[in-house]
Amino acid sequence: MAKRKRRGGTATLAPPSDPPILPGVQSLRRSVPASVELPPYAKTGEPGPSRSPLVRTDDEIARMRRTGAKAAEILMIVGSHVAPGVTTDELDRITHEEALKRNCYPSPLNYRGFPKSVCTSINEVICHGIPDSRPLAEGDIINVDVTVFCEGVHGDTSTTFIAGETDAFSQTLVTETRHALYAGMDALRPGSPVSSIGRAIESHAKIHDLGVVREFIGHGVGTDFHGGLQIPHYYDRRASTRIELGMSFTIEPMLTLGAPDMYMWDDDWTALTVDGRRTAQFEHTMIMAEDGVDVMTVTPAGDCAHDMYR
Repeated sequence: MAKRKRRGGTATLAPPSDPPILPGVQSLRRSVPASVELPPYAKTGEPGPSRSPLVRTDDEIARMRRTGAKAAEILMIVGSHVAPGVTTDELDRITHEEALKRNCYPSPLNYRGFPKSVCTSINEVICHGIPDSRPLAEGDIINVDVTVFCEGVHGDTSTTFIAGETDAFSQTLVTETRHALYAGMDALRPGSPVSSIGRAIESHAKIHDLGVVREFIGHGVGTDFHGGLQIPHYYDRRASTRIELGMSFTIEPMLTLGAPDMYMWDDDWTALTVDGRRTAQFEHTMIMAEDGVDVMTVTPAGDCAHDMYR
């Protein structure tokens, strides 16, 4: 895969992760009791085409707010367990159990065959890391991507956490990726083109000499886990769809310390940077409102796991 040329800068001096991430041993798939409402794909693994309208009803928004709050609570709990020595399989167990406590289905489980209840992406893993037996090491950064299904709708959110103390490059990457998410959110008003999100995120990334992953984007979300609306995190003038009142979607930029080029492991899920340099991601589910986006993936008090990087 050809690498895109990038300007020199402090971020490009960051070395590749050492040692590189390698797959560990996966535990058995966790079970879900019959009392929990299942999304359409839970048994077959196939969600089928998106059929949901892009604009949510008032009732759907109310359900998304309740479900999003549960996702936010779970992410905060899981994040509190991120520490050196903790395995990603343990984070999966915590996510799964916390979802069931709230009568939620962990949305990733069996979505297109994904074997676990949460995505855990460490260091140079861009996204969709599968939890396994690898323990976190001092200085690792890890994106925990929690989505739950409850009351017929999904709430999707993620934060990049730091295990212990990390280097200055990684700290800057994590902090500025969070800032990039909020820059994309702040760019929106009713009638804004989708491209305004990517313009704001890419502009922020360039200031800090960070790469923007292009292969994975934000998406419509609501009654579907992944709806038809596509949200690039880089500027693309062809992304001309206007964001209407009541539209629901995620913004979830993935920024890199080096080139944003990627490759996949043979599991067809785990995406990594080609140059082995670290990457971070932050995500919220939101609704377009009159005065800006209305974030669904916060607690009733307005808290979320992102707050630790203000």
